[in-house]
Amino acid sequence: MEKFNFKKKYGQNFLNNKSKIKKIVDISAIKPNSLVLEVGPGSGNLTKELSLKSKYVICYEIDIELKEYLDNLFENSNVTVIYDDFLNRDLKNDIYQYDYDNLYFISNVPYYITTPILMKLVESNLIFNKIVMMVQEEVGDRFAATPNTKNYGSITVFLNYFFDIKKEIKVNRLEFTPVPNVDSVVISFTRKKDILNLKDKDLFFKLVRDSFKYKRKTIKNNLRNYDLTIIEKILKENDLTLSCRAEQISVEIFVKISNALA
Repeated sequence: MEKFNFKKKYGQNFLNNKSKIKKIVDISAIKPNSLVLEVGPGSGNLTKELSLKSKYVICYEIDIELKEYLDNLFENSNVTVIYDDFLNRDLKNDIYQYDYDNLYFISNVPYYITTPILMKLVESNLIFNKIVMMVQEEVGDRFAATPNTKNYGSITVFLNYFFDIKKEIKVNRLEFTPVPNVDSVVISFTRKKDILNLKDKDLFFKLVRDSFKYKRKTIKNNLRNYDLTIIEKILKENDLTLSCRAEQISVEIFVKISNALA
């Protein structure tokens, strides 16, 4: 890989610290008879470790220049590389032919499409045992934020509805080739055992987006097109008012408001 032409447009920064790669795999706690999905295998360093722990690995690589290298690296192995844009794939169709008991997504994802990748995983309706991603540290802070903190936003609420989220390990920028401008963090998403019931999922997502539309505005101003009488009642039951801001409202309260409006 010494002469490889790294492409900024694909967010190519390859992790070269082998001990960190092993930690990522350990954190993932891959169970027997598992299928692992990975986006952007790059040098194949993480992919190799994943292939030792799982029954199958499916990788998505958009950079066709890596085809010869990756095909040679994983010839006659349990790794399949699909040379396409992950965001354009039908995941259920990609994996239907594989016989497995447990499904994982483990990846050092291209940072510029971190959120679209996560939303695609959620919207696929596939049941992942665990999602483990290396992301930009600032983005990891947003994903794992709690109410009443500056990093808490709509994406925090969306993801925390589905998952228990944990920041696992920090990764210094110097551990990548080429060196990126930011440090990274490995973050894990474990599907919640008891996901709160939603009467209308689309309404919930719209409500959350609208609540955070203008972050410094109050709920009363951001949600003026909703039934504020119903919203005020739920907020009062939780010691809040219409003068509060979205960052003060927990996932559970958003669910209650959404269900009351539905």
